Amino acid sequence: MKSLLIRLTLGANEQDITPDEAKIVDQWLMKKYLTKKDSLYAFNSKYRAGTLGVIQKGTAYLHVIGENVRDFFIEELGSASEGDLIIAQRLLGKRGTPSAKISEIVGREQSYSIAYIVFTENCKSLVDLKTKFPINAKFTAKELAKYKTGDIFKIDNQKNKVLEYLGNIDDPLVDEKIVLAQFNKHDEFEEDVLNIANSFPLVNANNYPKRKDLRDLDFCTIDPVTAKDYDDAIYWDNKNSTLYVAIADVSEYVKPFGALDNEAIYRSFSIYLPHRSIPMLPRQLSETLCSLQPHVDRLAYVFEMKLNLKTLEVTSSKIYEAVIHSKRRFNYEEIDAYFEGKLQAQNCDEKRIFDSLTQLRFVTNALKIKRLKMGYDFRSVEIDMKIDKNSNLISTTEAEETASHSLIEECMLLANKEAASQYEHGLFRVHEQPSQNKLQILYQELAGIGMQIEIKNSTKETIKNIQEQAKKMGLESEVDTLIIQSQMQARYAPLNSGHFGLGFEKYTHFTSPIRRYSDLIVHRLLKAINIDDTKESSYILRNIEALSMAISEKEREASKIETEFKARKYARWAEQNLGKEFKARITSTEVEIKAEIHDTLSGARVFINSDCNIALFEDVILRIESVDIPHAKISAIVVSK
Repeated sequence: MKSLLIRLTLGANEQDITPDEAKIVDQWLMKKYLTKKDSLYAFNSKYRAGTLGVIQKGTAYLHVIGENVRDFFIEELGSASEGDLIIAQRLLGKRGTPSAKISEIVGREQSYSIAYIVFTENCKSLVDLKTKFPINAKFTAKELAKYKTGDIFKIDNQKNKVLEYLGNIDDPLVDEKIVLAQFNKHDEFEEDVLNIANSFPLVNANNYPKRKDLRDLDFCTIDPVTAKDYDDAIYWDNKNSTLYVAIADVSEYVKPFGALDNEAIYRSFSIYLPHRSIPMLPRQLSETLCSLQPHVDRLAYVFEMKLNLKTLEVTSSKIYEAVIHSKRRFNYEEIDAYFEGKLQAQNCDEKRIFDSLTQLRFVTNALKIKRLKMGYDFRSVEIDMKIDKNSNLISTTEAEETASHSLIEECMLLANKEAASQYEHGLFRVHEQPSQNKLQILYQELAGIGMQIEIKNSTKETIKNIQEQAKKMGLESEVDTLIIQSQMQARYAPLNSGHFGLGFEKYTHFTSPIRRYSDLIVHRLLKAINIDDTKESSYILRNIEALSMAISEKEREASKIETEFKARKYARWAEQNLGKEFKARITSTEVEIKAEIHDTLSGARVFINSDCNIALFEDVILRIESVDIPHAKISAIVVSK
């Protein structure tokens, strides 16, 4: 339902409305919520759609769909509740905060939720896993009797229906099912999608005479050791100062329309859990035919970029379809070992590749130095988890950015930036400057830990000064995390507004079409532009506003799934360590006191119950007092500093 509301807010073409949606649209036309001009449906100027926010004292704000639109104050809620999708009529002529009245409740923002059985007051009941409120979908007493306390179910919020039994809250294996089910994610693909994925033949270069044959070039891939989907391969031609970035040509296989493309749009992103991935595309494509595996021919979409090594600018670039033959699949550790003199070439191919990477490293180091004059180098720590076969947390390690990571990152940033320079209207990755209000809150918080906040001529200079102080205090990652939290969230947009964090005037996502639908759109658009196919590019751009908003939402869903899964693993670990003491650092003192454990295990976030005088970023010893497994919440008290 929310997808339809987004499209109608931005204007939806008649041929993009599904038969089921058409019935709803016809009803809304009759009620005059919508207007129709030619073949375009849109909301009547009197009406807006959005999500009802937190209810306080019988009133709430409607978070209106659309960019830069103010929320509406809703005074009379009727039967509406938090999280409802609403069509509201604007109340014109009132002074002060924009207000509206509810015309119709059309669904729930979250189409699915998770409920579980609790036993209170000598009876069982079904309650929402997160809020613990009773849910609208009901079990009869007879149905409840069949299940145990703690049994978990997937709920369809639109139909108020129990869809699926997931397991019991006491079983660690249910955590994955919980985080996926709340957004209706799943690993399995329907048979018609798999049939399409299995229908493609192996790559034979002779079948692609119009593609550029780059099989003689020494392309290689550099990825995490656990990676299976190789999106990108690189080759540096040192003689001609030319960087080739070859990207898996997913658009050759995933064409607009049809079951495969529909499923890719629905998923929009691959999801990466500590122990496995849930791919955007069937594994026959994501891990085999599209993946730029070594020693086999693969279809690629290639940016060939000639650099001026003095200015580090791209002086000329070409983008074209090609066939490549990666000579080697490296992991980051291998390349780092080579850079440190601990790994030698084993054959002629490796010798040439290593020599090329040595030269490329000088270029990417210089590119990074140049980039950071305008952009930012944030040092927030990523935690890698190791999970056993029973889905219990065994250990954590702090991910470290090394020379090999930096080399690949700069190559990808250059290709993404170059892709964004090819069009004015398309799909951009935008990141606006933080608001002055958020910056002031950040400055006040940092002043509280003893920082001297000097407001410089630019936000860049001010933040750089803060980072320098944080480094001297040994708080680089902690302060960088606060800075990141003060910023706007990066998103996809049809028009460019720059990328504040990277310091780029224009930026997009081009380099990961196996795992991001946004990149696939960019590939399709660039191909249409390259052959001057205005009809195709117009089709791609027709719904780009709604699509960019929908993809941004899907990205947030994937992020929530990954974050919540880790939180659930930490909670189960904490339950096994009740009463034990651990070293931790205070990460928040506003509203609630929170800490993060840095001990035999790192990254577990803890709520502090003790009411003592604790400063932000103070190092403490805490004792785990209680764990709420359904909410994945760990509570502790500080026993010493």
